[in-house]
Amino acid sequence: MLTASRLRDGEAVWLGKSGWVEVIANGEIFAEPSSAEAALRRAEADVQANLVVNPYLFEVRVNEGRITPIKEKELIRSSGPSIHANLGKQARHV
Repeated sequence: MLTASRLRDGEAVWLGKSGWVEVIANGEIFAEPSSAEAALRRAEADVQANLVVNPYLFEVRVNEGRITPIKEKELIRSSGPSIHANLGKQARHV
């Protein structure tokens, strides 16, 4: 998958089929390295347009239709912030 931070508010976002999305479940999984690298190159246009910063690829697993990041950092980004349960994504129950 491809993630970045949205520049206007710092929200963690993922690249979906129709653009950047706020929920990891709506992001696109790039199974082939060539499609992942192509997506990263496309994301650079959004960096240049000041929409997102720091786009990068990361690995996920899909279990029973649910996307789960492999690394702890991405788990936190997908449900964070980790400072208080009534803030951010975890407060929206996503």
